[in-house]
Amino acid sequence: MEQPSLDLAARTPDHAEHFRAGRLDESRWWPYYTPHWASRAASAARYELGPEGITLRIDEDTAPWSPEYDGMTRTSTLQTGQLSGPFGSTRGQHRYRDGLVVREEQPERRLWVPHFGVIEVRMRAIRHPDAMVAFWPIGFEERPEDCGEICVAEIFGSDLDDSGGWVGVGVKPQNDPRLKLDFEKVRVDGDLTEFHDYAVDWQRDAIHFFVDGRWVKTSRQSIDYPVQFMLNVYEFPSATGVRDAAALPHRFDIAHVRTFAPV
Repeated sequence: MEQPSLDLAARTPDHAEHFRAGRLDESRWWPYYTPHWASRAASAARYELGPEGITLRIDEDTAPWSPEYDGMTRTSTLQTGQLSGPFGSTRGQHRYRDGLVVREEQPERRLWVPHFGVIEVRMRAIRHPDAMVAFWPIGFEERPEDCGEICVAEIFGSDLDDSGGWVGVGVKPQNDPRLKLDFEKVRVDGDLTEFHDYAVDWQRDAIHFFVDGRWVKTSRQSIDYPVQFMLNVYEFPSATGVRDAAALPHRFDIAHVRTFAPV
């Protein structure tokens, strides 16, 4: 069977975010990580803008975003939507574990929520065993079951070496009963701490995954509802329980995010 191809050179994006306006465009980006499960103050992203794009940071004084539900995990995250229920409810995007309850009511935000087409990010990974970077569109969740994930790229620092690394791609059901887990790590040669392009061609009957324009995977299931972008860096607790202060801050560089309408 002929492998899928992706050539964006002759196509015009319907939106291209290069983060060069000198400030974060909050008509596109909500700089908090699922704040309904914690608060906006606890989940606020730390970032800086520069000529190459945006850098999401985890600093020495970055606190865990939700000790109640996620232990000592730290993050800086941008997302392009927000939908959750009132205080005390169990309704909210990204129900990643049982027992979650809304701790702070949030305004609804429908900012950048594509439905099919090409989604691309240009970003750099972090080579540190406690760090992970990811770009993972998830369902906006107008209905709670519309919550599947298209993992464009998930890169653990522990999966990088001198000649390349392993990049997680695929579909994760989260809590969508219609989907099955179809996720794998693919080997990519080269220095993944330099900029690389990660993309999906999201069609009605399949999702094709690409790294630097090279096809790496196809999932023969799809997601038929709008998604919002989740773009973030995590710092997970180390095996020793002691943070590596000398490695901080963890800096996740993103040059651009682009979307292209379906052909």
